[in-house]
Amino acid sequence: MKVLSFIDHEFEDLEFWYPILRLREAGCDVIIAGPTKGEKYIGKYGVPALSDITYEDVDASEYDALLVPGGWAPDKIRRSPKVLEIVREMHADQKVIGHICHAGWVLASAKILSGIKVTSTPGIKDDMENAGAIWFDVPAMVDKNIVSAQRPPDLPEYMKLFIQALQL
Repeated sequence: MKVLSFIDHEFEDLEFWYPILRLREAGCDVIIAGPTKGEKYIGKYGVPALSDITYEDVDASEYDALLVPGGWAPDKIRRSPKVLEIVREMHADQKVIGHICHAGWVLASAKILSGIKVTSTPGIKDDMENAGAIWFDVPAMVDKNIVSAQRPPDLPEYMKLFIQALQL
């Protein structure tokens, strides 16, 4: 399995690294895409990560799934037209898309949430509902190909659901 993860500065450290490490442990190849290839992006708590490729380099057809980390990075990530194109294409192909905390902003901006049941940090509940999602106050959940979670304490449940969705 090949999984794409987006990155930008001020990602939530645990929400970025925990899923990547779990998927690598499960044998997945995880590729990190950011605005610039080889750039060191710094998380909210100072943990760095290097991007493997740029958003523009991504061919969505090469990936089985997508991870969108939380933190403040999603507000930057969703401004890229290429990111929104990737999200729409992967959703149209029913590939697994995971988002946690504020990462729902990216899916909302891609306009793929109409009628989808999701959770997120309660702080963006209105944004999710305004994008057409049906929001639930639960730690983690799955609807079709979308796996969502609220906060870092929900990471174990989130990744259990994400890995099940990948059928690993």
